Amino acid sequence: MNRDPNRDLAQLNSLFRAPGTGPTLDVLGVMHSYKAMAGDTGQQFSIWESIVPPGAGAPPHTHTREDEAFYVLSGEVLMELEGAADPVRLTPGAFLFAPRNQRHGYRNTGTVAARLLVFAMPGGGLDRMFAAFNEACEREGRIAPIETITDIAAQYGVVIHPKNA
Repeated sequence: MNRDPNRDLAQLNSLFRAPGTGPTLDVLGVMHSYKAMAGDTGQQFSIWESIVPPGAGAPPHTHTREDEAFYVLSGEVLMELEGAADPVRLTPGAFLFAPRNQRHGYRNTGTVAARLLVFAMPGGGLDRMFAAFNEACEREGRIAPIETITDIAAQYGVVIHPKNA
């Protein structure tokens, strides 16, 4: 039996990242500053700080392979959740768990950047998807067309929903 060494938890090492360090990606106008990527955690999870400018966020989408959790460090975001009658306003100290197969999306409706600590379990697919978004946007010199983003997302088991869905 071949074992993936990235999944051998006995092979993991401690990881420390000082403030302001770690890999970064521009994900559709939201800066992700990684604290740990899936490759650092035996593919168990990824964790990053999202710096969300006013008006920016993530369109409504559904993960089929990952759960996500959000903890608001500063600022605020309005979170759309499948099954909720109204969006939920997340302010500093708020936590939200978004399980796979349930649509969610968020937008910073405030006047200052919001900072979120985001967990993805497992995280490898999202790490690769966000890197692909970043590359597509760099090629375009701007945020890539939604059709490109939707096609990339589908490769990683993520469905981007139209705004009127």
